[in-house]
Amino acid sequence: MLTIGQLASYAGVTVRAVRHYHQIGLLPEPERDASGYRQYGATAVVSLLKIRTLADAGVPLSEITTLLEAGEDAFTAAIQRIDTRLSDEITRLETSRKQIAQLAAGNSGALAPEVLAYLDRLREIGTSEKMIAAERDGWILISARWPDKVREWMPYKFAQLEDPRMVRLYLVLSELLELDPDSGPESDLIDVRLQEAADIMATLSDEAYASGELASQDPSNDDLPFDLLDALADEAHPEAYRMRNLMRERGWTSWTRQEKLNVDM
Repeated sequence: MLTIGQLASYAGVTVRAVRHYHQIGLLPEPERDASGYRQYGATAVVSLLKIRTLADAGVPLSEITTLLEAGEDAFTAAIQRIDTRLSDEITRLETSRKQIAQLAAGNSGALAPEVLAYLDRLREIGTSEKMIAAERDGWILISARWPDKVREWMPYKFAQLEDPRMVRLYLVLSELLELDPDSGPESDLIDVRLQEAADIMATLSDEAYASGELASQDPSNDDLPFDLLDALADEAHPEAYRMRNLMRERGWTSWTRQEKLNVDM
């Protein structure tokens, strides 16, 4: 006969665990002997070893009693269900680890590697970190809505950066983010740069529209992500609304969604 400490030691668990199993009815609790101690026999050792094995395998304690009492077929079926559940949990945890790794690497939006590579390319062409941060936040919004489409768009985005006009656009937008609209000289320069940026965007949009490229890039008639992009720009810079007005003057609904106005005119 074994004491509770000997039982726990033999089975490789703690005394606290044995007492917990008693409390939840998982392991029968023997009567105390004349000296006031509980004594455990071989059956208790076998039961505890089974409980430990199942618990170590990830079986919830609430299900162990049923498994211990099940016949062979029922036991096998239950184990298979548990295995499927554990497999799903492993997949979820692996996904979480990947996301944690991205967060540790500074990818706070858990963006696709293709988007991160695009942001790195923007750095290479001289785009400011403030502009890159704004671009990143925009891709976070877009990726949340169309996670599968984003990877398809990246080759097109990279190809755009081969055009010197697109490079110039990012440099102009970078400069705009650094200018102070409350400063007299800088305010005048803001007007000049806004006009330049709008001219570049309108020209590139006109060309893309004529070639049919815009139709291939439009994911749906869902306006919400683009409305959020406009709002994001407004919250980031007080002059952002002016860019939308300038683009409308040039025949486009916005600078975030390239949708032509008065197509039939």
